[in-house]
Amino acid sequence: MNAYVEEYTSFMTNVGHKSSNTVESYKRDVTQYITYLYNSGLSDVAAATKTTVLSYLLSLQKKGKASSTVSRTLASLRSFYMFMVQNGNVSVNPTLNLEAPHVEKKMPQILSGREVEILLEQPNVTDNKGMRDKAMLELLYATGIRVSELINLEISDVNIPMSFIRCRGGKKERIIPIGNKAKDALVKYIEKARLEMIKEQNETALFVNCSGMRLSRQGFWKLIKHYQQEAGIKTDITPHTLRHSFAAHLLENGADLQSIQEMMGHADISSTQVYSRVVNSKIKDVYSRTHPRA
Repeated sequence: MNAYVEEYTSFMTNVGHKSSNTVESYKRDVTQYITYLYNSGLSDVAAATKTTVLSYLLSLQKKGKASSTVSRTLASLRSFYMFMVQNGNVSVNPTLNLEAPHVEKKMPQILSGREVEILLEQPNVTDNKGMRDKAMLELLYATGIRVSELINLEISDVNIPMSFIRCRGGKKERIIPIGNKAKDALVKYIEKARLEMIKEQNETALFVNCSGMRLSRQGFWKLIKHYQQEAGIKTDITPHTLRHSFAAHLLENGADLQSIQEMMGHADISSTQVYSRVVNSKIKDVYSRTHPRA
């Protein structure tokens, strides 16, 4: 069966002209599926049925794989079996009309207001790196933008007098207000630290690393993990945690879902509604712990 995988990989690269990342991703998914077939006693992909494929997807779900991973795996297997049918290696495509098993969306990890305060207090604002880190963390929590959007901000995207940033997510552009604390941190970073950190005066990136180049996702990931450890916060903080906390805290304080959706750049409001579940869950927890007749 491994020969089929190599033929499929070659087809995607040379005929389908897929990107190297897509090819590697699909190849990995199909290889893992074939390993599953071997372990299940099937030595031929042609012997797999719709039930076989569904059982494999369910096994991924039971292992705790994200719904996006399960859906991508099904897309990989669909593509693979289409190739196998076209080449005459398989007569029936077991992935036809097959849908990925429903996976309940996990509740996003949310920091408490106090945890956010402790985290944002960690950078040492007496040096350039600390001023930069403080500005990034404050801005991330103040706006709820994605990390990819944060590191792709240009210096021209910041409007200090009007207190907003311009964020380009995908094909859409949105204007997001920033509060006083985030604005103060940005001003301090831009006027002091950034001027000393950049190597070229024509550098357009808002946030740069110690080499004067645009900061990377990996660089930001490392610093947020560092500050989590420094703050002694047990909750596992990822760059997305502040985005989730931004939305949940707005909702807790009376913001409407449509406004939050617009600020976060969600195409579908169903993506924003998950925060209602978080807030409602918190309310129920408070009630059960504090009401005398709960």
